[in-house]
Amino acid sequence: MWDRIKAAFTENLNLKLLSFAFALVLYSLVHGGQDARGSISVDLEVNLPPESGDKVFIGSIPRDVRIFVRGSSQTIDNLRGGAVHMLVDLTDAPEHVVFNPKMVRLPDNVRVEVEQFEPPYIDLKWEQRVTRDVPVQVSVVGAPAKNLVVKGALTSEPKTVKVRGPQSAVMVLQYVRAEAVDVRTITSEGLYPRPLAIEKPSPRLRIDPTSVIVSAEIAREVSTAKFQKVPVVVVGPSKGTTLPPTVDVTLTCPPDVVRSLRQEQIVPEVDVDSKETTGSANRPVTLKIERCEASFQPPHVVARW
Repeated sequence: MWDRIKAAFTENLNLKLLSFAFALVLYSLVHGGQDARGSISVDLEVNLPPESGDKVFIGSIPRDVRIFVRGSSQTIDNLRGGAVHMLVDLTDAPEHVVFNPKMVRLPDNVRVEVEQFEPPYIDLKWEQRVTRDVPVQVSVVGAPAKNLVVKGALTSEPKTVKVRGPQSAVMVLQYVRAEAVDVRTITSEGLYPRPLAIEKPSPRLRIDPTSVIVSAEIAREVSTAKFQKVPVVVVGPSKGTTLPPTVDVTLTCPPDVVRSLRQEQIVPEVDVDSKETTGSANRPVTLKIERCEASFQPPHVVARW
């Protein structure tokens, strides 16, 4: 019995293997050509209206759509490799699009019937496109070298940029930001202009120009000291007086100078250069302290001698 079973498998082995191979090919041809139905997820590509148009899309579009097709099983299996996509024309800004087989882009020489879409349609939301001038906001990061400060406010050139996009997004903008000015490497006084890009508030917006020149003025650090009701000294006549007899003094100096100031150093003066023995004149108040600028209230007094 065992010999008979062995002979059934080993007799004419090559012929049997060849017959088995032919059977496999025939099975593949028969079942591969059978009519079948399947679904494929395909990428959705859209043509939007041009930037110059007056409508802008503000909704969302699905990245892909599932299509149901009928054809041979082998063809449907081959299509699942990403060879199919859909192209939808939105240049006329439609509010409702129903998918149809003409939108499906199949590879050449592929024959399948597109029967259904999931979803079958999409609703689209559009808005008026507007352009508006928006101020540029500038800021600074870090600090310059020791004893230096950023003097005054930063300036931008231009001060405004044109922002174009959906009306609801453009009209609520109070400003757009430029990149921050980094002053950490500055070691001397002067005016430092920097070309800096504008940060786009939303990818739906277009900005022109896309960069501005931001300038920072760097100056020596100063502090102020105020002295009230300081007597005014008349230089010239020996018995001169002033009206009013005192002024308020404000000194602007480097911080180390301000810290070292003493009350007796604060001597505001008026200079009377006259050959007359008596008289009066309106004279400016002065005060000289090294590395300091002085201002007075009032800045002029009436000198009498």
